[in-house]
Amino acid sequence: MDATYKANESLLLKYLANSPTLRIIDFFLDNPLSDYSKNEVSQNLAMSRTTFFKYWKELEKSDALITTRKIGRAKMYKLDRLNAIVKQLICLDMAISRKAMEKQVEETKETIVN
Repeated sequence: MDATYKANESLLLKYLANSPTLRIIDFFLDNPLSDYSKNEVSQNLAMSRTTFFKYWKELEKSDALITTRKIGRAKMYKLDRLNAIVKQLICLDMAISRKAMEKQVEETKETIVN
């Protein structure tokens, strides 16, 4: 669990808006190597349980999430990277990041030249 996760700093959320569904997806995009319980995700996002579970159900219905394992009664989840919509979101996130990086490089070059 990444205690320093700050959804409001995500480029994806800056470009597409800070909706609860995107915040959940963005959390998993930013933390691809681990799986998380619902409680861990909601705590990291500092989202109310009511809001979290409302949007979580929609993500489950869309098959964007997969259950990776069970620990006691808790199920652990990851994004389903084989899901067509998730694949497109990953591509979009990478494109936004690439564009931001290119812009930063250009601004740095201008600063060095001047």
